[in-house]
Amino acid sequence: MSLPLLLTQHMVRRPQRIALLLHIAEQGSITRAAKSAGMSYKAAWDAIDELNNLAKEPLVVRNVGGRGGGGAQLSAEGQRVLRLYQRLQALQTQVLEATEETADLDLLSRLMLRTSARNQLHGRIQTITRQGHNDRVRLQLAGGLFIEAQITHDSSLRLELEIGTDVVALIKAGWLELLGDGQPVTSGHNCLRGQIEAILDAKDSPSEVRITLASGQTLCAQAEPAQLLALQLQTGSPVQVQFAPSYVLLGTPL
Repeated sequence: MSLPLLLTQHMVRRPQRIALLLHIAEQGSITRAAKSAGMSYKAAWDAIDELNNLAKEPLVVRNVGGRGGGGAQLSAEGQRVLRLYQRLQALQTQVLEATEETADLDLLSRLMLRTSARNQLHGRIQTITRQGHNDRVRLQLAGGLFIEAQITHDSSLRLELEIGTDVVALIKAGWLELLGDGQPVTSGHNCLRGQIEAILDAKDSPSEVRITLASGQTLCAQAEPAQLLALQLQTGSPVQVQFAPSYVLLGTPL
């Protein structure tokens, strides 16, 4: 099984997050690993969520609420990623030693994908259905989950999308709507089911709600405290997350 190209690019661009994996393997604690990596506890959780979402299988297995902020360990896939990264470092050193023009490295850096979207999910295209000027793109995520994206047909052509193409689905946290377990889903919308992992309150802004899917991937949504209260949602509650296909942006490696 090969790693998605976007995860490999991410590893090269963000070595601090790979170092976090190494610290987790050594210390078995997110809190201690974050401190050793020079990251805040929240930043460490965000990093783990992003890496897990971009991989085909979770890299880190967490035990929420353990002593010292929760225990954690690398999965077999996470251990494999560390070994791969060591090989990539060696290759990168060879490339840097052979590169004479620093402008070439600057160009590559600008071309790498960066986004403000909190939710980045690796998927593979199953079907593309033409609907007038738009295309309906069905993606299979990790764990056998499916979502659909609606993009223009011109975008499909520009991204060179076809059946079997690996993509990253980008969804902003504010585009996700939370529903109580069993509450009806809006027709035509995507719906993913999971469990609320944590609710992080913020002053003068919506709460950040972390949701763990059955696949082990994590979604980050936003909700007002009053909305959570009305839906009787709290940490540990089952929850549905719905979002329109038009809110799903697609990214591909260059």
